[in-house]
Amino acid sequence: MMSIHTLNRLIDLALEEDIGTGDITTETLIPASAEGEAVIIAKEPLVLAGMPLAQAVFRRLDPTIMFSEELSEGASVTPQTCILKIQGRLQPLLTGERTALNFLQRLSGIATHVRRYVDDMPTTSIRLVDTRKTTPGWRALEKYAVRIGGAANHRMSLSDGILIKDNHVAICGGIRAALEKARHAAPHTLKLEIEVSTPAEAREAAEAGADIIMLDNMGPETIRKAVRLIDGRALVEVSGGVNRDNLAALSASGVDIVSVGALTHSAVAVDISMQVKITS
Repeated sequence: MMSIHTLNRLIDLALEEDIGTGDITTETLIPASAEGEAVIIAKEPLVLAGMPLAQAVFRRLDPTIMFSEELSEGASVTPQTCILKIQGRLQPLLTGERTALNFLQRLSGIATHVRRYVDDMPTTSIRLVDTRKTTPGWRALEKYAVRIGGAANHRMSLSDGILIKDNHVAICGGIRAALEKARHAAPHTLKLEIEVSTPAEAREAAEAGADIIMLDNMGPETIRKAVRLIDGRALVEVSGGVNRDNLAALSASGVDIVSVGALTHSAVAVDISMQVKITS
């Protein structure tokens, strides 16, 4: 998912944001020694993601808190199902509630959204991937939730691979010039991907030796024409304007990869709640 150091830093930022100088309500009403138990409940159908984050939030506030996982990551959950049982001091349970649920609701929302796309895919031979359209600072988490939902990740960062886009092409003086420059500078182990917007550009990219050709914002018929012109010389990725309504048609057009920014940027948080009761 991400390193422990980075994860703790993100959790600390979230807790600092939510707690401020102190949880005045809880500290006023609840004795520091009071103990209790809590249950986290799904309020709607969802795919579960983010359990390690939720637990890490509470442990950041009190390492002695104990958990009993009722379900595992990736589980399909029905409404009113208990996801997690927690035992420990009531103050950290109440103080960490919102931050823990924020992580859990957001990541489960992405996993649930992604699972719907996966279920709509007409074949498993095509790779459904995300993009870099993620919440700043949350990329590793959101891409983790994409994997939990059943899809795969595109680049995690700009350092993960060469993807030549329209502005790169314009600056370099054309498709062939950009590919030749990248090929000359890149190690032989690195694949070159380039974005094109017409079938003619797709053929030029294939002839120039691109390893992966991204067809940007093309309709199904135009995609099929581009695939014929590429003629197996490169992997074909389709991107731009992909949604659940056109996913089947795009997937049937002969491409290898479908990238969908909506997997992350259009996912809605699911409804999850926490109920607490005192035990001592």
